[in-house]
Amino acid sequence: MQYMPVTQSMFLIAETRDQPMHVGGLQLFIPREGQTAEELAEELHESFVAATDIQETFLKRPASPANLAGYTAWQLAHDIDFDYHVRRAILPRPGEIKNLLQYVSLNHGALLDRSRPMWEVHIIEGLADGRVALYTKVHHSLVDGVTALRMLQRTLTTDPDDRTGTAFWDNEILRRRKKKPRAPKPQKSLLSKVTGAVGSAVGIADDLVGIAPAAAKVAVTGVLDRDFVAPLQQAPNTLLNVPIGSARRFAAQDWPTDRLRDAARRHHITFNDVLIAMCSGALRRYLDDNDGLPDDSLTACLPVSLHSEGSGDGNSITAILVRMATDIADPADRLREITASTTSAKIVVRGLKPLQSLALGAANVWPLAFAPVPGFVDFTPRGFNLMISSVPGPEEVQYWNGAQLDGCYPVSIPMEGLAMNITITTVGGKANFGITGARAQLPRLQRILDHLETALTELEEIEPIHLAQ
Repeated sequence: MQYMPVTQSMFLIAETRDQPMHVGGLQLFIPREGQTAEELAEELHESFVAATDIQETFLKRPASPANLAGYTAWQLAHDIDFDYHVRRAILPRPGEIKNLLQYVSLNHGALLDRSRPMWEVHIIEGLADGRVALYTKVHHSLVDGVTALRMLQRTLTTDPDDRTGTAFWDNEILRRRKKKPRAPKPQKSLLSKVTGAVGSAVGIADDLVGIAPAAAKVAVTGVLDRDFVAPLQQAPNTLLNVPIGSARRFAAQDWPTDRLRDAARRHHITFNDVLIAMCSGALRRYLDDNDGLPDDSLTACLPVSLHSEGSGDGNSITAILVRMATDIADPADRLREITASTTSAKIVVRGLKPLQSLALGAANVWPLAFAPVPGFVDFTPRGFNLMISSVPGPEEVQYWNGAQLDGCYPVSIPMEGLAMNITITTVGGKANFGITGARAQLPRLQRILDHLETALTELEEIEPIHLAQ
């Protein structure tokens, strides 16, 4: 058995029947020239079930008994039942995108089996436009959003003639990475190795000692800077912040990244500010449609990856809070407020060391650990109304065995008290929005896609904003 770090076990502890804790993704592929959708689906299936040399991450399952030892340790499965983990499906006619989204919605609410390694892949045929879909789900205790996108990336290539495509769990992918030549690292003397290790330990100790002063700095900033949203500040009650069931609804759409970058350049703001402004405008309209727009602004929690270029897989994230300015009708004034809030949060995080950043993230999201407790959501003030994540991917067009990746939509986790989750990935020149919501609590969720387009059009049409210095 392997010890399970708390950063992994927390996702298993928080999981209930009504609150599955797996992340997912929906990818769309265009068959290569001369290939049918059925042939591509068969090629995907054959390649996946042939990938029997499996990375350790995808052999892990909670130790037995799952309701006791399963929260503290991993066991490795000796073999994989591919008939269970790799599934094939055909959409009902007429094979429209809404049929695909309904399939994902229904499957995303089902818990992963803890007696097996916690992942599934669904190969989906039947789309009228001839594309083939892949829906994947992996437990959040194994990967975060950045890691999941990295794993997908490793199976793809920018070369349409490459035919080495395989499954994301295949150890062959890691062997290929190791074969790539790297610049040799300078040799270290024994003294430098020892002093380096001591230096690392001292650095960690320094980070820990610095948490209290860092917390004081965050608290003072929360008082003095009106644009900074500090932990424990109360967000308004909305229809997004209610107890939920396990049934899900999923909506997805993409926009050209060039269009969003043009909007960012127009207003001299960041690409992420454009994403948040789109979500703000869309949420304002969606809540107003349902007679649920609060007088005060929504607050969003934004996970921030701490992965560096060469860091390993797993979970390594913190979180910041941002004022969405949904209480402001004028789109230009709303954008100014959003940009001021994101800028203030980033200034605070940049002044923290890694462990201090993790501590800030924990302070922002700590209520999530108690959300499953009966009555907690109804009677406890909340610090934010929803989570919005942005995961950057490769800019170039990607291929799997010559089949072009034509969409890459994240399918994330609504939670008790957080009925909607918005996650965006940027891959191959597209910003792919995935909106996952609690089915019963959020009616007509697909309308938010029209509202996102309206919000982006507003950014393109209003006069460039001028930010206060």
